[in-house]
Amino acid sequence: MSYLNMNDEDLLPVVVELNILLADYHIYYQKLRSNHWNVIGKNFFDLHIKFESMYNDARVKIDEIAERILTLRYHPMSRLDDYIKTSSIAEKTPVKEDQDMVLETLNDHKLLLKQMKNVIRKANKAEDEGTIDLIGAYIRELEKTSWMLDAWTKKTTDTLKEDVVEVI
Repeated sequence: MSYLNMNDEDLLPVVVELNILLADYHIYYQKLRSNHWNVIGKNFFDLHIKFESMYNDARVKIDEIAERILTLRYHPMSRLDDYIKTSSIAEKTPVKEDQDMVLETLNDHKLLLKQMKNVIRKANKAEDEGTIDLIGAYIRELEKTSWMLDAWTKKTTDTLKEDVVEVI
């Protein structure tokens, strides 16, 4: 791979992990769409909009992950059957309470973050800075979204850790 100055053998484990992440994102994307379609109740307006924003973001990431795999000169996984078999994110019933939708989404975030860290580990080993940069930004964004969803699940009387971190 002359234009990348990276060894194909070093990149293959990166591509394998990226394909797993691609599968995870496809299932996650569809679950967000399902939540968007099926949410009801007092939180409908807020969650309907939030889930739409999240699935639009996931759709962009799906394309970027596939294009990163192509940049590394491999074919991305592209069959739905393969996504279902490969993903660590499981399909669940689409009919659930809004609170359960958010909690399940937070659990999916844990799985996505775990897989992103797997990608980063392999990319570090391969000295693949492009993948590290791409996935590092995804981690930061998903952590922020997780914080916001977690805050939504709290009561207004809940508090953060009471310890104040002081700079010495």
